[in-house]
Amino acid sequence: MKIDLSALQMLVAAIEERSLSKAGERENLVTSAASKRIAELERQVGTALLLRHNRGVEPTPAGAALYHKARAILQSVRTLEDMCEEFSPDGIPKIRLAANRSAIIEFLPTDIAHFQCRVPRSRVDLVEAYSGDIPRMVSDQEVDLGIYHASGPAPGVFSLPYRTDRVVLVLPQGHPLTGSGSARPAALHLDEARAYDFLGYFPRHSFEAFMELAGPTLSGPLNVKIQVANYEARCRMVREGLGIAIMPEPIADTYLSLLGLVKVALKDEWAARQFYLCARDRSQMRPAAGELFEFLATTHSHDGDANLKPDL
Repeated sequence: MKIDLSALQMLVAAIEERSLSKAGERENLVTSAASKRIAELERQVGTALLLRHNRGVEPTPAGAALYHKARAILQSVRTLEDMCEEFSPDGIPKIRLAANRSAIIEFLPTDIAHFQCRVPRSRVDLVEAYSGDIPRMVSDQEVDLGIYHASGPAPGVFSLPYRTDRVVLVLPQGHPLTGSGSARPAALHLDEARAYDFLGYFPRHSFEAFMELAGPTLSGPLNVKIQVANYEARCRMVREGLGIAIMPEPIADTYLSLLGLVKVALKDEWAARQFYLCARDRSQMRPAAGELFEFLATTHSHDGDANLKPDL
């Protein structure tokens, strides 16, 4: 006997919805196609499974017995599909990791290289996403793990501290805010720079969200002259005098000498950022994802590990 899984799925839907039309809607089929699928299943098993009446349908004793078995079978199939999704086409364990742009540039190249030294037969599918979206992606099982920055752990997922960084002001040489000699400021508040034009793409990824974060520390809005997401392009525009920019310090350091720019630290509390590593349920992670989670959760202890020499 070759029972179609889609027919079992339709039987389950019909019994749970108590209606062939509602079951068809649930399975994206017209009512006639849903009825035909049930009829074919009844022909295969050789007995009636549903009683049809004006109020809808209800299972026969045989249908009720098959319903419970069918639910177990479909759950087993879903478990099998989930297991297969753990592997890439070449059979290597696959880990789905979502991270924001800063984490991808600042931390993950080194951390993933070190992890793959320890677990060579692993594959990381890295997805760039906004910090605000990443916990939801993890909760909805779109990805296994996530890395985001926020003022505190996001609800609905299990989070651990991962890394920290700071954002700084990036200025062209000779800008009034850079000062000179002993007058060069070690740090300032963002409000002290509010009179100058800014190049956008701010922490929290939109100007509106950034103003919710930093607005209470400002005496007025910033004048955003140009919006540009790419870090290098933003730095080149700073060099050309089109405005000043707020950037993560480790990324800014990459371009300072290359483009002849200057950074000034920000005293504002929001300039310090906490990154979090998150998973939906730490106890039920896939084995490969669990290994990466444990590695990243203790990544600070690997920073000086002489035994971790990635083959780049």
